Amino acid sequence: MSTTFQTRAAPIFQFNRHREDIQREVSRRVVHELATFGGLKSPRSYQLVLNDAAYHEIRRLEKTPGASGARLAAWHNLARRLGRMDATALEGELEDLACFYVSDVVGNFDPRVYRFASKVLPVGLGMLFNTTDRTSGLTSMRDLSERIRVEGHTEHVRGLVERGTLVVVPTHSSNLDSIVLGWSLVAAGLPPATYGAGKNLFSNPLISFFMRNLGAYRVDRRLRHELYKQILKTYSQVLLERGFHSLFFPGGTRSRSNAVEQHLKLGLMGTALSAFQSRVSRGDARPIYIVPVTINYPLVLEAETLIEDHLKEQGQARYIIEDDEFSKISRVTQYAVKVMGLNTNMVIRYGAPLDVFGNPVAPDGTSVGPDGSVVDPRRYLYRDGHPVVDPSRDREYTRMLGEAVGAAFLRETVVLPSHLLAWLLMARERRASPGLDLFALLRTSSGDGHGLADVYSDATRMKAALLAMSAQGRLQVDDFIRDRSPEEIVDEGVRTFGMYHTRPVVERQGELLIVGATKLLHYYANRLEHWTEDLSRAVYDEGDPR
Repeated sequence: MSTTFQTRAAPIFQFNRHREDIQREVSRRVVHELATFGGLKSPRSYQLVLNDAAYHEIRRLEKTPGASGARLAAWHNLARRLGRMDATALEGELEDLACFYVSDVVGNFDPRVYRFASKVLPVGLGMLFNTTDRTSGLTSMRDLSERIRVEGHTEHVRGLVERGTLVVVPTHSSNLDSIVLGWSLVAAGLPPATYGAGKNLFSNPLISFFMRNLGAYRVDRRLRHELYKQILKTYSQVLLERGFHSLFFPGGTRSRSNAVEQHLKLGLMGTALSAFQSRVSRGDARPIYIVPVTINYPLVLEAETLIEDHLKEQGQARYIIEDDEFSKISRVTQYAVKVMGLNTNMVIRYGAPLDVFGNPVAPDGTSVGPDGSVVDPRRYLYRDGHPVVDPSRDREYTRMLGEAVGAAFLRETVVLPSHLLAWLLMARERRASPGLDLFALLRTSSGDGHGLADVYSDATRMKAALLAMSAQGRLQVDDFIRDRSPEEIVDEGVRTFGMYHTRPVVERQGELLIVGATKLLHYYANRLEHWTEDLSRAVYDEGDPR
Protein backbone atom coordinates (compact mmCIF):
# COMPACT_ATOMS: atom_id res chain seq x y z
CA MET A 1 0.00 0.00 0.00
CA SER A 2 1.42 3.36 -0.92
CA THR A 3 2.30 6.02 1.63
CA THR A 4 -0.13 8.45 -0.02
CA PHE A 5 -3.04 6.04 0.33
CA GLN A 6 -2.14 5.27 3.93
CA THR A 7 -2.06 8.98 4.76
CA ARG A 8 -5.36 9.86 3.07
CA ALA A 9 -7.03 6.85 4.62
CA ALA A 10 -5.95 7.89 8.13
CA PRO A 11 -8.91 8.11 10.55
CA ILE A 12 -8.09 11.72 11.44
CA PHE A 13 -9.29 12.81 7.99
CA GLN A 14 -12.82 12.01 9.23
CA PHE A 15 -12.33 13.73 12.58
CA ASN A 16 -14.51 16.78 11.95
CA ARG A 17 -17.49 14.60 11.04
CA HIS A 18 -17.33 13.11 14.55
CA ARG A 19 -16.14 16.16 16.46
CA GLU A 20 -19.44 17.20 18.07
CA ASP A 21 -20.33 13.62 18.90
CA ILE A 22 -16.93 13.15 20.54
CA GLN A 23 -17.48 16.27 22.64
CA ARG A 24 -20.86 15.02 23.83
CA GLU A 25 -19.46 11.56 24.57
CA VAL A 26 -16.55 12.93 26.60
CA SER A 27 -18.77 15.25 28.64
CA ARG A 28 -21.28 12.48 29.32
CA ARG A 29 -18.60 10.02 30.42
CA VAL A 30 -16.85 12.51 32.67
CA VAL A 31 -20.05 13.33 34.55
CA HIS A 32 -20.80 9.60 34.87
CA GLU A 33 -17.28 8.74 36.08
CA LEU A 34 -17.26 11.52 38.67
CA ALA A 35 -20.54 10.29 40.15
CA THR A 36 -18.41 8.08 42.41
CA PHE A 37 -15.50 10.50 42.95
CA GLY A 38 -13.70 10.02 46.27
CA GLY A 39 -15.57 6.79 46.90
CA LEU A 40 -18.78 8.75 47.41
CA LYS A 41 -22.08 8.76 45.56
CA SER A 42 -23.73 11.64 43.77
CA PRO A 43 -24.78 14.29 44.64
CA ARG A 44 -22.12 14.39 47.38
CA SER A 45 -19.41 13.32 44.91
CA TYR A 46 -20.42 16.13 42.54
CA GLN A 47 -20.23 18.63 45.36
CA LEU A 48 -16.72 17.41 46.16
CA VAL A 49 -15.60 17.68 42.51
CA LEU A 50 -16.98 21.20 42.14
CA ASN A 51 -15.44 22.29 45.43
CA ASP A 52 -12.09 20.91 44.28
CA ALA A 53 -12.33 22.84 41.01
CA ALA A 54 -13.35 26.07 42.77
CA TYR A 55 -10.57 25.76 45.34
CA HIS A 56 -7.82 25.25 42.75
CA GLU A 57 -9.10 27.91 40.37
CA ILE A 58 -9.50 30.54 43.11
CA ARG A 59 -5.95 29.88 44.30
CA ARG A 60 -4.60 30.03 40.75
CA LEU A 61 -6.44 33.18 39.71
CA GLU A 62 -5.58 35.03 42.92
CA LYS A 63 -1.88 34.43 42.18
CA THR A 64 -2.13 35.28 38.48
CA PRO A 65 -1.31 38.90 37.57
CA GLY A 66 -3.98 40.39 35.35
CA ALA A 67 -6.41 37.51 35.91
CA SER A 68 -9.99 38.26 34.92
CA GLY A 69 -11.92 39.61 37.87
CA ALA A 70 -15.14 38.20 36.41
CA ARG A 71 -13.74 34.67 36.32
CA LEU A 72 -12.46 34.89 39.86
CA ALA A 73 -15.80 36.29 41.07
CA ALA A 74 -17.66 33.45 39.32
CA TRP A 75 -15.59 30.82 41.11
CA HIS A 76 -16.07 32.56 44.49
CA ASN A 77 -19.79 32.65 43.79
CA LEU A 78 -19.86 28.93 42.99
CA ALA A 79 -17.92 28.08 46.14
CA ARG A 80 -20.45 30.00 48.26
CA ARG A 81 -23.46 28.33 46.60
CA LEU A 82 -22.27 24.71 46.72
CA GLY A 83 -23.63 23.95 50.18
CA ARG A 84 -27.13 25.10 49.17
CA MET A 85 -27.39 23.41 45.77
CA ASP A 86 -29.63 20.35 45.37
CA ALA A 87 -28.73 17.24 43.35
CA THR A 88 -30.16 18.58 40.09
CA ALA A 89 -28.31 21.88 40.40
CA LEU A 90 -25.00 20.16 41.23
CA GLU A 91 -25.24 17.83 38.27
CA GLY A 92 -26.23 20.68 35.97
CA GLU A 93 -23.27 22.79 37.13
CA LEU A 94 -20.89 19.89 36.57
CA GLU A 95 -22.32 19.23 33.10
CA ASP A 96 -21.90 22.90 32.17
CA LEU A 97 -18.29 23.01 33.35
CA ALA A 98 -17.49 19.71 31.62
CA CYS A 99 -18.91 21.00 28.32
CA PHE A 100 -16.96 24.25 28.71
CA TYR A 101 -13.62 22.52 29.31
CA VAL A 102 -14.17 19.89 26.62
CA SER A 103 -14.92 22.57 24.04
CA ASP A 104 -11.70 24.34 25.03
CA VAL A 105 -9.64 21.12 24.76
CA VAL A 106 -11.06 19.47 21.64
CA GLY A 107 -9.00 19.62 18.47
CA ASN A 108 -9.84 20.10 14.82
CA PHE A 109 -8.53 18.71 11.54
CA ASP A 110 -8.75 20.37 8.15
CA PRO A 111 -7.51 18.15 5.28
CA ARG A 112 -6.81 21.24 3.18
CA VAL A 113 -4.50 22.65 5.85
CA TYR A 114 -2.82 19.25 6.18
CA ARG A 115 -2.17 19.02 2.44
CA PHE A 116 -0.82 22.58 2.43
CA ALA A 117 1.37 21.96 5.49
CA SER A 118 2.67 18.66 4.07
CA LYS A 119 3.95 20.57 1.04
CA VAL A 120 5.08 23.73 2.80
CA LEU A 121 6.59 22.33 6.02
CA PRO A 122 9.49 20.47 4.38
CA VAL A 123 10.25 23.54 2.24
CA GLY A 124 9.87 25.92 5.19
CA LEU A 125 12.04 23.82 7.47
CA GLY A 126 14.51 23.35 4.65
CA MET A 127 14.74 27.12 4.12
CA LEU A 128 15.04 27.68 7.84
CA PHE A 129 17.66 24.96 8.20
CA ASN A 130 19.68 25.99 5.16
CA THR A 131 23.43 25.53 5.34
CA THR A 132 26.53 26.47 3.44
CA ASP A 133 28.10 23.99 1.07
CA ARG A 134 31.66 23.88 2.38
CA THR A 135 33.09 22.47 -0.84
CA SER A 136 31.76 25.16 -3.13
CA GLY A 137 31.44 28.02 -0.68
CA LEU A 138 27.96 28.70 -2.03
CA THR A 139 24.77 28.80 -0.01
CA SER A 140 22.64 25.82 -1.03
CA MET A 141 19.56 24.03 0.16
CA ARG A 142 20.21 20.56 1.48
CA ASP A 143 17.52 17.98 1.45
CA LEU A 144 15.73 18.13 4.80
CA SER A 145 16.40 14.42 5.33
CA GLU A 146 20.08 15.34 5.65
CA ARG A 147 19.29 17.71 8.50
CA ILE A 148 16.67 15.69 10.38
CA ARG A 149 17.44 12.00 10.13
CA VAL A 150 14.53 9.60 10.69
CA GLU A 151 15.62 6.07 11.53
CA GLY A 152 14.80 2.99 13.57
CA HIS A 153 11.87 0.58 13.25
CA THR A 154 9.85 2.68 10.79
CA GLU A 155 9.06 -0.19 8.42
CA HIS A 156 7.85 -2.30 11.33
CA VAL A 157 5.57 0.52 12.52
CA ARG A 158 4.24 1.16 8.98
CA GLY A 159 3.22 -2.48 8.77
CA LEU A 160 0.97 -2.09 11.82
CA VAL A 161 -0.97 0.97 10.65
CA GLU A 162 -3.76 -1.04 9.00
CA ARG A 163 -3.88 -3.60 11.82
CA GLY A 164 -4.63 -1.30 14.74
CA THR A 165 -4.27 2.13 16.32
CA LEU A 166 -0.89 3.76 16.93
CA VAL A 167 0.02 5.71 20.05
CA VAL A 168 3.31 7.51 19.41
CA VAL A 169 5.11 8.38 22.68
CA PRO A 170 8.25 10.52 22.20
CA THR A 171 10.85 11.97 24.53
CA HIS A 172 10.37 15.70 25.02
CA SER A 173 13.22 18.22 24.95
CA SER A 174 11.93 21.28 23.07
CA ASN A 175 8.81 23.03 21.85
CA LEU A 176 10.18 22.25 18.38
CA ASP A 177 9.43 18.57 19.05
CA SER A 178 5.86 18.69 17.74
CA ILE A 179 7.00 20.34 14.51
CA VAL A 180 9.91 18.03 13.71
CA LEU A 181 7.99 14.96 14.85
CA GLY A 182 5.07 15.89 12.60
CA TRP A 183 7.50 16.12 9.70
CA SER A 184 9.01 12.76 10.66
CA LEU A 185 5.60 11.05 10.48
CA VAL A 186 5.28 12.24 6.88
CA ALA A 187 8.88 11.26 6.08
CA ALA A 188 8.38 7.80 7.60
CA GLY A 189 5.16 7.19 5.65
CA LEU A 190 3.07 7.20 8.84
CA PRO A 191 -0.40 8.75 9.23
CA PRO A 192 -1.02 12.05 11.01
CA ALA A 193 -2.12 11.81 14.61
CA THR A 194 -4.01 13.77 17.22
CA TYR A 195 -1.80 15.20 19.93
CA GLY A 196 -1.97 17.31 23.04
CA ALA A 197 -0.02 20.57 23.17
CA GLY A 198 0.43 23.09 25.95
CA LYS A 199 -2.08 25.92 25.70
CA ASN A 200 0.75 28.45 25.93
CA LEU A 201 1.96 27.28 22.50
CA PHE A 202 -1.28 28.56 20.95
CA SER A 203 -0.47 32.18 21.75
CA ASN A 204 1.29 32.68 18.40
CA PRO A 205 -1.54 33.18 15.84
CA LEU A 206 0.31 31.53 12.94
CA ILE A 207 1.46 28.48 14.91
CA SER A 208 -1.95 28.26 16.56
CA PHE A 209 -3.71 28.19 13.18
CA PHE A 210 -1.73 25.16 12.03
CA MET A 211 -1.87 23.33 15.35
CA ARG A 212 -5.61 23.82 15.73
CA ASN A 213 -6.25 22.53 12.22
CA LEU A 214 -3.83 19.59 12.29
CA GLY A 215 -5.28 17.56 15.12
CA ALA A 216 -3.72 19.28 18.13
CA TYR A 217 -5.84 19.63 21.24
CA ARG A 218 -5.10 22.18 23.92
CA VAL A 219 -3.78 21.16 27.35
CA ASP A 220 -3.81 23.89 29.99
CA ARG A 221 -1.19 22.70 32.49
CA ARG A 222 -2.14 25.48 34.88
CA LEU A 223 -5.38 23.65 35.69
CA ARG A 224 -4.81 21.16 38.49
CA HIS A 225 -8.31 20.16 39.54
CA GLU A 226 -9.71 16.67 39.12
CA LEU A 227 -12.46 17.63 36.68
CA TYR A 228 -9.94 18.90 34.12
CA LYS A 229 -7.64 15.91 34.57
CA GLN A 230 -10.58 13.57 34.00
CA ILE A 231 -11.55 15.43 30.83
CA LEU A 232 -8.06 15.09 29.36
CA LYS A 233 -7.89 11.38 30.11
CA THR A 234 -11.40 10.71 28.84
CA TYR A 235 -10.81 12.69 25.64
CA SER A 236 -7.65 10.68 24.93
CA GLN A 237 -9.46 7.41 25.62
CA VAL A 238 -12.43 8.20 23.40
CA LEU A 239 -10.12 9.16 20.51
CA LEU A 240 -8.26 5.86 20.82
CA GLU A 241 -11.44 3.82 21.13
CA ARG A 242 -12.61 5.33 17.85
CA GLY A 243 -9.36 4.47 16.10
CA PHE A 244 -7.67 7.88 15.89
CA HIS A 245 -3.90 7.50 15.93
CA SER A 246 -2.56 9.58 18.79
CA LEU A 247 0.64 11.17 20.04
CA PHE A 248 1.45 12.37 23.51
CA PHE A 249 4.60 13.07 25.52
CA PRO A 250 4.65 10.66 28.48
CA GLY A 251 7.23 12.81 30.27
CA GLY A 252 4.42 15.36 30.64
CA THR A 253 6.58 18.38 29.82
CA ARG A 254 10.01 19.14 28.40
CA SER A 255 12.91 17.48 30.22
CA ARG A 256 14.35 20.40 32.16
CA SER A 257 17.57 18.56 32.99
CA ASN A 258 17.94 16.99 29.49
CA ALA A 259 18.13 13.52 31.05
CA VAL A 260 16.25 10.79 29.18
CA GLU A 261 12.87 10.58 30.90
CA GLN A 262 12.25 7.57 33.13
CA HIS A 263 9.63 8.77 35.61
CA LEU A 264 6.76 8.94 33.14
CA LYS A 265 3.27 10.32 33.66
CA LEU A 266 1.04 7.27 33.63
CA GLY A 267 -2.35 9.02 33.47
CA LEU A 268 -2.51 9.58 29.71
CA MET A 269 -0.57 6.39 29.01
CA GLY A 270 -3.20 4.50 30.97
CA THR A 271 -5.84 5.71 28.54
CA ALA A 272 -4.38 3.34 25.93
CA LEU A 273 -5.12 0.39 28.22
CA SER A 274 -8.57 1.77 29.10
CA ALA A 275 -9.38 2.23 25.41
CA PHE A 276 -8.20 -1.29 24.59
CA GLN A 277 -10.26 -2.67 27.46
CA SER A 278 -13.33 -0.82 26.23
CA ARG A 279 -12.81 -2.23 22.74
CA VAL A 280 -12.44 -5.77 24.05
CA SER A 281 -15.62 -5.47 26.12
CA ARG A 282 -17.48 -4.48 22.93
CA GLY A 283 -16.02 -7.36 20.93
CA ASP A 284 -13.69 -5.06 18.98
CA ALA A 285 -10.46 -6.99 18.36
CA ARG A 286 -8.39 -4.11 16.96
CA PRO A 287 -5.15 -3.78 18.97
CA ILE A 288 -3.53 -0.58 20.17
CA TYR A 289 0.22 -0.27 19.58
CA ILE A 290 2.58 1.91 21.60
CA VAL A 291 5.48 3.38 19.57
CA PRO A 292 8.36 4.86 21.64
CA VAL A 293 10.34 7.58 19.85
CA THR A 294 13.47 9.47 20.87
CA ILE A 295 14.18 12.98 19.59
CA ASN A 296 17.92 13.64 19.74
CA TYR A 297 19.28 17.17 19.29
CA PRO A 298 22.94 18.19 19.02
CA LEU A 299 21.83 21.47 20.63
CA VAL A 300 18.49 22.35 22.23
CA LEU A 301 16.79 25.66 21.44
CA GLU A 302 15.60 26.37 25.00
CA ALA A 303 18.54 24.79 26.87
CA GLU A 304 19.47 27.94 28.80
CA THR A 305 15.95 28.48 30.14
CA LEU A 306 15.33 24.79 30.86
CA ILE A 307 18.50 24.16 32.88
CA GLU A 308 17.94 27.35 34.91
CA ASP A 309 14.43 26.13 35.71
CA HIS A 310 15.73 22.67 36.61
CA LEU A 311 18.39 23.97 38.98
CA LYS A 312 16.07 26.51 40.64
CA GLU A 313 13.26 24.04 41.10
CA GLN A 314 15.28 20.89 41.76
CA GLY A 315 13.36 18.89 44.33
CA GLN A 316 10.33 21.18 44.05
CA ALA A 317 7.25 21.37 41.82
CA ARG A 318 7.95 22.72 38.36
CA TYR A 319 6.13 25.70 36.95
CA ILE A 320 4.97 26.41 33.42
CA ILE A 321 7.48 28.41 31.39
CA GLU A 322 5.50 31.00 29.46
CA ASP A 323 8.37 32.97 27.89
CA ASP A 324 11.39 31.08 26.59
CA GLU A 325 13.53 30.90 23.46
CA PHE A 326 10.70 29.25 21.48
CA SER A 327 8.58 32.39 21.89
CA LYS A 328 11.25 34.57 20.26
CA ILE A 329 11.24 34.20 16.46
CA SER A 330 14.75 35.66 16.22
CA ARG A 331 16.12 32.97 18.54
CA VAL A 332 14.36 30.19 16.62
CA THR A 333 15.78 31.50 13.35
CA GLN A 334 19.26 31.92 14.82
CA TYR A 335 19.12 28.40 16.23
CA ALA A 336 17.98 26.83 12.97
CA VAL A 337 20.39 28.65 10.66
CA LYS A 338 23.46 28.04 12.83
CA VAL A 339 22.80 24.63 14.32
CA MET A 340 21.75 23.02 11.07
CA GLY A 341 25.16 23.81 9.62
CA LEU A 342 26.65 21.09 11.80
CA ASN A 343 28.16 17.89 10.49
CA THR A 344 25.96 15.88 12.86
CA ASN A 345 22.18 15.76 12.48
CA MET A 346 19.13 15.90 14.61
CA VAL A 347 17.99 12.28 14.87
CA ILE A 348 14.42 11.05 15.34
CA ARG A 349 14.52 7.36 16.11
CA TYR A 350 11.43 5.13 16.15
CA GLY A 351 11.60 2.23 18.58
CA ALA A 352 10.07 -1.22 18.23
CA PRO A 353 6.29 -1.19 18.93
CA LEU A 354 4.80 -2.50 22.17
CA ASP A 355 1.30 -3.59 23.13
CA VAL A 356 -0.55 -1.82 25.95
CA PHE A 357 1.00 -4.19 28.50
CA GLY A 358 4.58 -3.49 27.41
CA ASN A 359 5.06 -6.68 25.41
CA PRO A 360 7.04 -6.47 22.15
CA VAL A 361 4.92 -6.66 18.99
CA ALA A 362 6.00 -8.79 16.03
CA PRO A 363 5.78 -7.50 12.43
CA ASP A 364 2.52 -9.42 11.95
CA GLY A 365 0.95 -7.50 14.86
CA THR A 366 1.01 -10.32 17.41
CA SER A 367 2.27 -9.78 20.96
CA VAL A 368 5.32 -11.69 22.19
CA GLY A 369 5.51 -12.73 25.83
CA PRO A 370 8.60 -12.84 28.05
CA ASP A 371 9.30 -16.45 27.04
CA GLY A 372 9.14 -15.66 23.32
CA SER A 373 5.75 -17.23 22.76
CA VAL A 374 2.80 -15.50 21.09
CA VAL A 375 0.30 -14.12 23.61
CA ASP A 376 -3.21 -12.76 23.19
CA PRO A 377 -3.25 -9.39 25.01
CA ARG A 378 -7.00 -9.64 25.46
CA ARG A 379 -6.47 -12.51 27.91
CA TYR A 380 -4.76 -10.11 30.34
CA LEU A 381 -8.18 -8.59 30.94
CA TYR A 382 -10.12 -11.81 31.48
CA ARG A 383 -11.30 -13.35 34.71
CA ASP A 384 -13.44 -16.46 34.75
CA GLY A 385 -13.64 -16.32 30.97
CA HIS A 386 -14.88 -12.73 30.74
CA PRO A 387 -13.18 -9.31 30.47
CA VAL A 388 -13.47 -7.41 33.74
CA VAL A 389 -12.42 -3.96 34.95
CA ASP A 390 -10.01 -4.07 37.89
CA PRO A 391 -8.50 -0.65 38.73
CA SER A 392 -5.72 -2.06 40.93
CA ARG A 393 -4.71 -4.60 38.29
CA ASP A 394 -4.88 -1.99 35.53
CA ARG A 395 -2.65 0.42 37.46
CA GLU A 396 -0.04 -2.31 37.65
CA TYR A 397 -0.37 -3.01 33.92
CA THR A 398 0.10 0.69 33.18
CA ARG A 399 3.16 0.78 35.44
CA MET A 400 4.60 -2.15 33.47
CA LEU A 401 3.94 -0.29 30.22
CA GLY A 402 5.63 2.84 31.61
CA GLU A 403 8.72 0.82 32.52
CA ALA A 404 8.82 -0.74 29.04
CA VAL A 405 8.58 2.69 27.39
CA GLY A 406 11.27 4.08 29.69
CA ALA A 407 13.56 1.17 28.81
CA ALA A 408 12.89 1.77 25.11
CA PHE A 409 13.78 5.45 25.53
CA LEU A 410 17.21 4.41 26.84
CA ARG A 411 17.78 1.82 24.09
CA GLU A 412 16.81 4.27 21.35
CA THR A 413 18.69 7.32 22.64
CA VAL A 414 21.28 8.41 20.07
CA VAL A 415 24.56 9.73 21.49
CA LEU A 416 25.89 12.75 19.55
CA PRO A 417 29.32 14.46 19.73
CA SER A 418 27.97 17.29 21.91
CA HIS A 419 26.72 14.75 24.48
CA LEU A 420 30.03 12.90 24.49
CA LEU A 421 32.16 16.01 24.98
CA ALA A 422 29.89 17.50 27.64
CA TRP A 423 29.93 14.27 29.65
CA LEU A 424 33.73 14.01 29.42
CA LEU A 425 34.33 17.58 30.59
CA MET A 426 31.81 17.36 33.44
CA ALA A 427 33.37 14.06 34.55
CA ARG A 428 36.81 15.68 34.54
CA GLU A 429 35.48 18.61 36.59
CA ARG A 430 33.96 16.26 39.15
CA ARG A 431 37.17 14.24 39.42
CA ALA A 432 39.20 17.44 39.90
CA SER A 433 36.93 18.62 42.76
CA PRO A 434 35.44 15.50 44.38
CA GLY A 435 34.48 17.34 47.57
CA LEU A 436 32.21 19.88 45.89
CA ASP A 437 28.48 19.40 45.50
CA LEU A 438 26.90 20.09 42.11
CA PHE A 439 25.94 23.70 42.81
CA ALA A 440 29.38 24.59 44.15
CA LEU A 441 30.94 22.90 41.13
CA LEU A 442 28.80 24.87 38.72
CA ARG A 443 29.71 28.13 40.49
CA THR A 444 33.46 27.53 40.49
CA SER A 445 34.40 25.57 37.36
CA SER A 446 33.86 28.24 34.69
CA GLY A 447 37.23 29.13 33.18
CA ASP A 448 38.85 25.78 33.98
CA GLY A 449 41.19 24.45 31.29
CA HIS A 450 41.58 20.83 30.15
CA GLY A 451 44.49 19.64 28.09
CA LEU A 452 43.39 18.73 24.59
CA ALA A 453 45.61 15.64 24.47
CA ASP A 454 44.05 14.35 27.71
CA VAL A 455 40.53 14.95 26.41
CA TYR A 456 41.37 13.13 23.17
CA SER A 457 42.68 10.20 25.22
CA ASP A 458 39.49 10.13 27.32
CA ALA A 459 37.39 10.31 24.16
CA THR A 460 39.17 7.25 22.73
CA ARG A 461 38.13 5.15 25.72
CA MET A 462 34.65 6.66 25.82
CA LYS A 463 34.03 5.92 22.15
CA ALA A 464 35.01 2.28 22.71
CA ALA A 465 32.67 2.09 25.73
CA LEU A 466 29.75 3.60 23.80
CA LEU A 467 30.25 1.25 20.87
CA ALA A 468 30.26 -1.71 23.26
CA MET A 469 27.00 -0.48 24.86
CA SER A 470 25.49 -0.04 21.41
CA ALA A 471 26.44 -3.61 20.48
CA GLN A 472 24.65 -4.75 23.65
CA GLY A 473 21.51 -2.83 22.60
CA ARG A 474 21.72 -0.41 25.53
CA LEU A 475 21.83 2.78 23.44
CA GLN A 476 22.51 4.05 19.93
CA VAL A 477 25.65 5.79 18.67
CA ASP A 478 25.51 8.43 15.96
CA ASP A 479 27.36 7.60 12.73
CA PHE A 480 29.67 10.59 13.24
CA ILE A 481 30.97 9.04 16.47
CA ARG A 482 31.05 5.58 14.94
CA ASP A 483 32.96 6.59 11.80
CA ARG A 484 35.26 9.42 12.91
CA SER A 485 38.39 9.55 15.04
CA PRO A 486 38.20 10.65 18.70
CA GLU A 487 39.99 13.87 17.73
CA GLU A 488 37.36 14.67 15.10
CA ILE A 489 34.55 13.83 17.53
CA VAL A 490 35.89 16.20 20.19
CA ASP A 491 36.52 18.93 17.62
CA GLU A 492 32.96 18.58 16.31
CA GLY A 493 31.65 18.84 19.87
CA VAL A 494 33.61 22.06 20.39
CA ARG A 495 32.34 23.45 17.09
CA THR A 496 28.77 22.47 17.97
CA PHE A 497 28.90 24.33 21.26
CA GLY A 498 30.27 27.41 19.52
CA MET A 499 27.39 27.63 17.05
CA TYR A 500 24.41 28.94 18.99
CA HIS A 501 24.36 29.68 22.71
CA THR A 502 24.73 33.27 23.90
CA ARG A 503 27.64 32.26 26.12
CA PRO A 504 30.20 29.70 24.89
CA VAL A 505 29.83 26.30 26.55
CA VAL A 506 33.44 25.37 25.78
CA GLU A 507 36.16 27.06 23.73
CA ARG A 508 39.53 25.99 22.40
CA GLN A 509 42.53 28.12 23.33
CA GLY A 510 45.69 26.62 21.90
CA GLU A 511 46.04 23.14 23.36
CA LEU A 512 43.43 23.71 26.06
CA LEU A 513 39.66 23.38 26.17
CA ILE A 514 38.23 26.13 28.37
CA VAL A 515 34.94 25.53 30.17
CA GLY A 516 32.52 28.41 29.77
CA ALA A 517 28.81 28.07 30.57
CA THR A 518 28.99 25.25 33.12
CA LYS A 519 25.23 25.01 33.59
CA LEU A 520 24.82 24.27 29.89
CA LEU A 521 27.71 21.81 30.02
CA HIS A 522 25.88 20.05 32.85
CA TYR A 523 22.65 20.13 30.82
CA TYR A 524 24.15 18.36 27.79
CA ALA A 525 26.12 15.93 29.95
CA ASN A 526 22.85 14.89 31.59
CA ARG A 527 21.80 13.19 28.35
CA LEU A 528 24.15 10.36 29.38
CA GLU A 529 23.19 10.41 33.06
CA HIS A 530 21.76 6.88 33.02
CA TRP A 531 25.04 5.39 31.77
CA THR A 532 27.38 7.43 34.00
CA GLU A 533 28.54 4.62 36.27
CA ASP A 534 29.53 2.31 33.41
CA LEU A 535 31.13 5.13 31.44
CA SER A 536 33.15 6.23 34.48
CA ARG A 537 34.40 2.71 34.94
CA ALA A 538 35.34 2.39 31.28
CA VAL A 539 36.92 5.82 30.84
CA TYR A 540 38.54 6.34 34.25
CA ASP A 541 38.54 2.82 35.71
CA GLU A 542 36.40 4.00 38.61
CA GLY A 543 32.75 4.25 39.66
CA ASP A 544 30.41 7.17 39.32
CA PRO A 545 32.56 10.36 39.53
CA ARG A 546 29.76 12.14 41.34
